[in-house]
Amino acid sequence: MHLGLTDRIPNSSWGVQRRCSVEISGWGKRLLLVFWLLVPLTAPASEIRANQAEPDSLAESAMPEDRSWETHSDRIEELVFVGSRAQPRALTESIVPIHVISPRDLIGQSETDVTDLLRNFLPAYNVNPQAVGDAARIIRPANLRGLAPDHTLVLVNGKRRHRGAIVTWRGNGVADGAQGPDISVIPTIALRQVEVLGDGASAQYGSDAIAGVLNFLLKDDSSGGSMEFRTGSYLAGDGDTYTFSGNLGLPLGPNGFANLSVEYRDTDATSRSIQRADAARLISVGNAFVADPAHIWGSPAIADDFKLWGNFGGEFGDLQMYGHTNFANRTVTGGFYFRNPNSRAGVYSVDGGNTLLIGDSLDVQDGILDGSAGCPEVIIVNDVPDRPALDSVFSDPGCFSFQEILPGGFTPQFGGEVRDASMVAGLRGQTSIGVDWDASFNLGGNEVDFFIFDTVNASLGPATPTEFDPGLYRQLELGFNLDLHYDLAKNLHLAGGFEWREENFKIGLGQKESWEIGPYAPQGFSAGSNGFPGFSPIAAGQWSRANYALYGDLELRSLSGKWTAAAAARVEDYDGFGATPNGKLAGRYRLSPVWALRGSLGSGFRDPTPGQQNAFNVSTRYDTGLMDLVNDGVIPSTSKVAQLRGGRSLEPEQSINYSLGAVADRGPVKFTADYFRIDLSNRLALTQVFALGPEEVQTLVSEGVTSARNLQNFRFFTNDFHTRTEGIDLAATYKPASLGGGTTIGFLFNKTDTQVTEFNRNVLDAVRLRQLQEALPGNRWNLTAENETGPWRLFGRLSYYDDWYDYRDARVYKGDYIFDLQVSRTIGESVTLTLGAQNLFDNKPDENPNASSVGNRYSAYTPFSYSGSFLFLHFAYDWQ
Repeated sequence: MHLGLTDRIPNSSWGVQRRCSVEISGWGKRLLLVFWLLVPLTAPASEIRANQAEPDSLAESAMPEDRSWETHSDRIEELVFVGSRAQPRALTESIVPIHVISPRDLIGQSETDVTDLLRNFLPAYNVNPQAVGDAARIIRPANLRGLAPDHTLVLVNGKRRHRGAIVTWRGNGVADGAQGPDISVIPTIALRQVEVLGDGASAQYGSDAIAGVLNFLLKDDSSGGSMEFRTGSYLAGDGDTYTFSGNLGLPLGPNGFANLSVEYRDTDATSRSIQRADAARLISVGNAFVADPAHIWGSPAIADDFKLWGNFGGEFGDLQMYGHTNFANRTVTGGFYFRNPNSRAGVYSVDGGNTLLIGDSLDVQDGILDGSAGCPEVIIVNDVPDRPALDSVFSDPGCFSFQEILPGGFTPQFGGEVRDASMVAGLRGQTSIGVDWDASFNLGGNEVDFFIFDTVNASLGPATPTEFDPGLYRQLELGFNLDLHYDLAKNLHLAGGFEWREENFKIGLGQKESWEIGPYAPQGFSAGSNGFPGFSPIAAGQWSRANYALYGDLELRSLSGKWTAAAAARVEDYDGFGATPNGKLAGRYRLSPVWALRGSLGSGFRDPTPGQQNAFNVSTRYDTGLMDLVNDGVIPSTSKVAQLRGGRSLEPEQSINYSLGAVADRGPVKFTADYFRIDLSNRLALTQVFALGPEEVQTLVSEGVTSARNLQNFRFFTNDFHTRTEGIDLAATYKPASLGGGTTIGFLFNKTDTQVTEFNRNVLDAVRLRQLQEALPGNRWNLTAENETGPWRLFGRLSYYDDWYDYRDARVYKGDYIFDLQVSRTIGESVTLTLGAQNLFDNKPDENPNASSVGNRYSAYTPFSYSGSFLFLHFAYDWQ
């Protein structure tokens, strides 16, 4: 049942962020399975029937005014709400480029993670598996139109979604430093439609809407439901995945609804690694403690991925109440780089592996670095430590080496527990003079509680723990909206409103051992949990920012319906940054019954988040020049050390967006072509890597960066460059009548090119420029064909991904083709079985010619999964 409360931006929700954790225990899994099996029993047998066929025309999908509460969701899937505050309209009548992903697109796919699912339907959207990416593996960054994740605004039921807690430190350049939302917490079974606005919309919706807007519309049926089970595995035999999900529509009062959705998923890790050369040498000379492979390159394990959503609405006299809420929880675990037991700096050696680093406990006791214990020097020759000398260390209680504790080296395992919750509540009505009003309140938050194990704080010596709680990141947002709508005439619509938002970013204190500078630090042992040092008392804290906005829209349509013109204006004031005015003009002109032109011109903005202004990070990467691991730190741009390299207070980004397009709608053939250009000034991102001197290390330590003693390099946020992103989007569908109308052929194409037009050469080097300009494929397209014959459905998709640049391997990888195939069979009235293969022909990227250095057989930043062919089975049961 569709809730047509206002036929404007669809219904929103109200929510409370719960500071708690849901862990699905063995009994929890059993209860979830019982719910999944029994939920159809709530529907009388007489009501269980197959879903109605989708409308073939807008006339069939149009809703009589008096049935706005009693129309099934799939009847309006060709109407779009985003992009205008006036009445919803047909997709091909939109004045700006919009792509719609319907329920049919969402059902039966190999993925249930929305982050991956969108990639199949949006060539302008890119996301990769993040084989080794610190916290970027926990909330993976996604890019729309070649820009950063936080250049895309995410809405749920037309209401702004809160950001994720993760600031992406390593995302192959384009996403470095971004703090985007976590859309993976949205289960596909909860969705009735996804709208993608491919146009700048800051003047309409506020900060972040520079690349575009994603609007997720939740199901709003008051009866019926569905259950799904999906399982699959990679052809290589790993990455086993299973997903249980359910949706249930319930009546709420005489004419309201409560629509509930739940999903539970587990995904095993994958490995596409080869053994590292240094690890292979260690094994060949007799070190039996080294794992094979020592370093895993693959997708991380995702455990207890639980999602619960509710969408609600009802009438109370002349007022209409609505809301939605969610809670989600998951645990993501993956590995870091292998630490060589002969050469890892600050743990096993301080001279590159010529000798072992030997701790002297007597020096710790007397505080004098004079070698009181008389520990022997242990020389390493051909990857083998001097055994008699090492045995002497092991037998002397005054001496120690980490080879005694971890003789085969170690590979830290890092991850986080993600908790996400939100509630939105709203009330709609109409004044006596016909002004429609909509007041809503929203509260949401995302938290990542980090963990790291199979590692050490070397400065604590033999007393070090091997697992740590480094602390947490938490993002909380609170907002209030008042929207007003008024039809000045039949063809003239006026809208306006007020918005207030406050966001809070917190860095939670880590356990003491994760950041402590231990007593062995003066002897050269590194401090903090190796791989991801914890947040110290000086680094921990929380920061808030509020903003206020006034906005207005005006839309005029000719009485003949031949043209439409729209204007929007917004003034937004941010704490610490002042006010920024933005505007937008858009229009559409119908040339003929088949062809129309559309275009827009607007300005946009995005302010640095409190997280970007205050968070810092330490990450480990492999330096191809040094052929060794190095620690890089991200420090605040206002740090004294950053100021020496041009660091300063951050400023808002400003953008100018242009688009010009053509639309054709001729019965079975629909076609759109849109050119876009985004000029982004004062663009915010991380700088190049700078070497860190001894005096600068001490300065950072005094500023609270206790892990600075372990750093070789640092970066910081900067606004010192401008970019121009331009490209074209093509979309076409064809339903050949000669095939009985059961066949649909679709084609989607995107070409995006980004150029850095101005930059400060002191903060961006050649590597950073190539990352920003070449890290994402310049061209992407997919060709789909779908045929329905009786109970059978056959779907195929051929996708192409262009070349991309991987800074880790310092090379450009060639693009490739991926073919997906699905076969579905409807059994009876309500059951559908689907067998499918993602990447049927097991295509993988070109192999890395230098893979033996760290074991990465394939590029970590491939725009498609390098795990190969994924085979899956999907079972669906629907009832009305």
